[in-house]
Amino acid sequence: MPAWVNLPNLLTLVRLCMVPFVIYFIQAGRYTLGASLFGAAAFTDILDGAAARGLGLKTEAGAYLDPIADKCLLSGVYLALAMAHLAPWWLVALIFGRDIYILAGAAVVMLFTPIRRFPPSVWGKVSTFVQVATAVVWMARSIFAGRVLELLSLAILWPCAAFTLWSGVDYTRRGVSACRKPISIY
Repeated sequence: MPAWVNLPNLLTLVRLCMVPFVIYFIQAGRYTLGASLFGAAAFTDILDGAAARGLGLKTEAGAYLDPIADKCLLSGVYLALAMAHLAPWWLVALIFGRDIYILAGAAVVMLFTPIRRFPPSVWGKVSTFVQVATAVVWMARSIFAGRVLELLSLAILWPCAAFTLWSGVDYTRRGVSACRKPISIY
C-alpha cells in the first residue's frame, strides 16, 4: 500500500468527496442537510489533523491534499450560498479574488525563487475561521428565521471581509519578505 494511504488522508478524501453533495443540497434548498454535511465535512478536517499529529501520520500528500479539500469545501459553500441568493456575491468575489491572488503570488515566487513551502499564516487561519463562522451563520439564517440571525448574518459580513483582505495583505508581506532574504545555494 502506498505510504500516502493512511487514516488522515482518507478523511481528507472523504471531505473532498462531500463537497459536491454540500453544494447540491444548498442549491436544492435543502439547507438543513447541506449545513449538516458541511458540519460533518468540517469535523473530518479536525479529525484528520488530530490523527496526522497524534498518530505521527503526516505525509507530503496530506500537506497538499488537506488545504485543497478545505478550499474546495469553503469555496463551494460560498458559491452555493451566493447562487441560492443566500449570501452576497461581492463577498464571494472577495474570497475567490483573494485566493486567486495568493495562488498567483505563490506561482510567481515559485517561478523566480527556489522557495517551495508556503505555510499558512496566523491571519490566514483567522480568516478561514471567520469565513467558516460566516458560512455557518448564513446557513443557520436560512434554516431558522429570526431577527437575531438576520442581524448577526449582516454584522459578520464585515469582519469576514476585513480578515479576508487583511490575510491577503499579510501573505503579500510574507511573500515579499521571503523573496528579499538571501538564498544560499551551497
